[in-house]
Amino acid sequence: MKKLPDQIKPQDIDAWEEEISTVRQLSRPEEKPAAPLVLDEVSPSLRMEGVYNANSFKPLVVGNTDYLDRATADKFRSGRFKIEARLDLHGRTEKEAFAAVTDFIRSSFGQNRRCVLIITGKGTRKEDDAWYEAKGIIRDALPKWLNHPDIRPFILSMVQALPADGGSGAFYVLLKRQRGLNKPQKF
Repeated sequence: MKKLPDQIKPQDIDAWEEEISTVRQLSRPEEKPAAPLVLDEVSPSLRMEGVYNANSFKPLVVGNTDYLDRATADKFRSGRFKIEARLDLHGRTEKEAFAAVTDFIRSSFGQNRRCVLIITGKGTRKEDDAWYEAKGIIRDALPKWLNHPDIRPFILSMVQALPADGGSGAFYVLLKRQRGLNKPQKF
């Protein structure tokens, strides 16, 4: 590559100005915006009634494996599914934890994960102080969050984890399979 001169010479400036003096802007025909398309009636190409709405799923209950066959339910409850992803909610506020759970479930489903572990912690408990009696806010809220209409369609079941994986402070969540898809989906 050539090195440019440190200073521009006056004759170069004159030559440049002479060259650009004949340059004119191209004229373009002015395009008028197209009239908006008005449809009198829109008919859906796919009928979604009955496919999914917020009430089309039974609420998730910890330990309920109604959507699973017996062998899968036994394998799931006994912790024999490979845990493909973990989410630890320790140190988060309730709002942060809810957002994290929603993102985690959607991305795990999109990556074709089957079994995930959500660690809520057991909460702060102290038997001699009434204020601390049931301070496991995130732990108690998780089943409600998993029933939220934005993520409930991705979930088959949830059970309390085995002691080795967190016991009463963690939950296994079994996600639905994406049948017939070769590539993971992004949500």
